[in-house]
Amino acid sequence: MSEGLFNFVIGWTFLFVPLLFTDRNNDRYKGSLDVLWGLQMFLTNTFLIPYMAIRLNDADDESVPRKLSQFGSVMTNGAPIVGVIGGSACIVSLLWALFGRMDANFGGIADRWDYLVGYLGSERLAYAFIWDICLYIIFQPWLIGDNLQNVQENKVFVVKYLRYNKIGYRTLAIWILESEWSGC
Repeated sequence: MSEGLFNFVIGWTFLFVPLLFTDRNNDRYKGSLDVLWGLQMFLTNTFLIPYMAIRLNDADDESVPRKLSQFGSVMTNGAPIVGVIGGSACIVSLLWALFGRMDANFGGIADRWDYLVGYLGSERLAYAFIWDICLYIIFQPWLIGDNLQNVQENKVFVVKYLRYNKIGYRTLAIWILESEWSGC
């Protein structure tokens, strides 16, 4: 369960790359998006809190659209692949949490659920994973809603509807797969 939870959050973080780099308000953040995403990926999604606040500022008069870094360019041009890999990682992580190592006496689904409840109630690392998931549940619909210009015109209704669904990583994967990436 702990491995599944960890990898689920990592998969969801990976899915955030195209959303972060194509955010129409990311030019208001003067720091490196590469570093921001790296901190988000390898430490905690808490780094998104200041970014989300900064992107609400008014645009500077001399503000020019942000030029994508090489990493940002690769991740947005390869966004459909990012969507498939990240979405698959989330699904495999959930399956692993429920069924992984069945032959090694890790118990059935009920035993794993009991372990998860105990783990979430006692481990500081588990709190961090839950915190990361909560931040994604808050920030993802907000960012997707502000960046519907990236979505193919005939798919906007579907993405608008799904952005608040309870399986958030799935919505992000759909947003990535239904977006137009030429000219990003």
